[in-house]
Amino acid sequence: MNDPYAVLGVRTDATLEELTAARRRLAMTLHPDVGGDAEAMQQVNRAFDVAVQQLSQQRASQSPPPTPSDTPPAPASPPETVRRQRWLRGVQYDSPSFTIDVLPVDAFEALLVVCSWMGEMLVDDPPYVLEAFLHDPAPCWCRLDLVPDAGATTVSITVAGVDGDPTPDPELVRDEWIANLNRLNDPPPGSPRP
Repeated sequence: MNDPYAVLGVRTDATLEELTAARRRLAMTLHPDVGGDAEAMQQVNRAFDVAVQQLSQQRASQSPPPTPSDTPPAPASPPETVRRQRWLRGVQYDSPSFTIDVLPVDAFEALLVVCSWMGEMLVDDPPYVLEAFLHDPAPCWCRLDLVPDAGATTVSITVAGVDGDPTPDPELVRDEWIANLNRLNDPPPGSPRP
């Protein structure tokens, strides 16, 4: 593969946000749904995956090992304060995570509903980015990147532990999102089945 950073048109020290923005920008012209070239779009997606994996490995190698603390835990804080105090550890990326058979606008709305069941929303940039603090399957920060994919939406997941907690397995987080998305199709309790 060519240099993934050159394919995306970013510097080699690009952040995850810059990598995501570059992929999104390129998808607007290269994606087959907008008259682009499928092979070129696949190359962009592969470059993005490689660059994010390199970034994740770089972050993991630079993060200091955990140190035991002799200080007692801080008193409980309101959610807004807790949110600001959170720090991320051990970012992991699951690529590609899953596909939803609707366009990004509809997929984003469904993910917003599911997010309200799984945790609390931190950032939403419709219809392409959603960040949340999840309670299930374990407390973690989670970012969903939505990319148009031939009449559907590919959702990529990035997760990180918070407040020194270990990062949950991205596949478990993915499975939790999928299980909750499937609940959207379940009939309400007590309603007759067809």
